[in-house]
Amino acid sequence: MNGNALFDLAEIRAEEEREAQIKRATASLKLEGNIECEDCGGEIAETRRRALPSARRCIRCQERFEKSKERR
Repeated sequence: MNGNALFDLAEIRAEEEREAQIKRATASLKLEGNIECEDCGGEIAETRRRALPSARRCIRCQERFEKSKERR
């Protein structure tokens, strides 16, 4: 390998590492999304966010929301 080929390989590996870091950060942000309950403003528990990343309400508010829907 000549010097340019080694430089190119190093650049490729550096780019792959940057892409891996971006993927890890994106996954982390998805997990951290919706931290606050849209009803009470309290924190949505991490265990709930892990189980249901799209959760918009804490457990207590979600239960109230579902009960109110049943009454309609």
